[in-house]
Amino acid sequence: MRDVAISPVLGKRDLRAFIDVAYRLNASDPNWVANLRSEEVEKFTPGKNPFFSHARCQLFLARRGGRVVGRISAHIDELALSQPPEQGMGPGTGNWGAIEAEHEDTARELIAAAEDWLRQQGMTRVLAPMNLSVWEEPGIQTMGFDHPPMVMMAHHNPRYHGWIEALGYQTVKILRTYDLDIKKDFPPLIARIVSSGEKNPRIRIRDVVLANFEAEAALICDILNDAWSDNWGFVPFTPEEIAYTAKKLRPLVHPDLIRIAEYDGEPVAFMMTLPDLNQAQMRLNGRNGKPGLFGLLRLLLWLRKPRPADMRVPLMGVRKHLQSSRLASQLAFMMIETIRKAAIETYQGQRGEIGWILEDNQGMVAIADAINSTVNREYRIYAKPL
Repeated sequence: MRDVAISPVLGKRDLRAFIDVAYRLNASDPNWVANLRSEEVEKFTPGKNPFFSHARCQLFLARRGGRVVGRISAHIDELALSQPPEQGMGPGTGNWGAIEAEHEDTARELIAAAEDWLRQQGMTRVLAPMNLSVWEEPGIQTMGFDHPPMVMMAHHNPRYHGWIEALGYQTVKILRTYDLDIKKDFPPLIARIVSSGEKNPRIRIRDVVLANFEAEAALICDILNDAWSDNWGFVPFTPEEIAYTAKKLRPLVHPDLIRIAEYDGEPVAFMMTLPDLNQAQMRLNGRNGKPGLFGLLRLLLWLRKPRPADMRVPLMGVRKHLQSSRLASQLAFMMIETIRKAAIETYQGQRGEIGWILEDNQGMVAIADAINSTVNREYRIYAKPL
């Protein structure tokens, strides 16, 4: 077998190859979702993705005999460097991600190249995989390969995590998603908690206001930054990322699926639920991320009226000063229940997915257990000294 040659991505032609290899290597996996290629190009392009306004990044390609056989990104988030080390990031911590490889030797050479680049940039530790940030696709999949991921979650080759562990990487965090049969009513205790909250005049659960969506998105991100600020892996959202995320998610936003909880008139919690775009993309994008004209039109029509559609809860948060109170879990159950009903009645949904959730996030794990959801996918984040 010929040796693997690793080279940095230089120019648009290399970037196209970096994007293309993911589609080619995953084409035979029935549970891999082909995102739109234009979205993938934008993700890795400085000036388009605001992540690069506070991050340094180098993309690499692996070639064997001139043929592209793998890829990886190496990057350093300046905001992550300023976080407390006990929260996972901190000074000297760099990342790699977006790994795809035909064979184990290819993965080994790609990871070595990413590590070398991080050392040259002065990093002393690597936390990986991150594609690209903790807010996008953190971790490598280690469980749940028998079904496709929901929107904004990754699906990986089941060999990858073993290849990573063989290089001395140690697990630092396990991230899990939870599957929920939304057609079933919640247990009686949860129903009583929700009913009690509905009778409390100090609590209001409202839809987002689409006519004021930018302000609503800023409010949600403000709650999120406060709610998650002590969490492992936290890196704050910047104003530019808030605006960018709001624009990207706007086609998936439906006001009855994103709820804001107010207490005495103050917005204190939110829950974001998105219809599972991946279901539509698997039907309409083909295996190459380039839907034809009719496929694109059908995708746009689905976005306007996504039904039938299962649901994913990618983000929720309660302001920090309430997190140790009973009110926090009550607000969470109330938002889950109102969204569950809308998902059934309006969108003909059958399944919901919550997460990711850190394995040691006791509050969120308790909520997931209380509504009889079960773990359906698992991802691991690894660390290694450089």
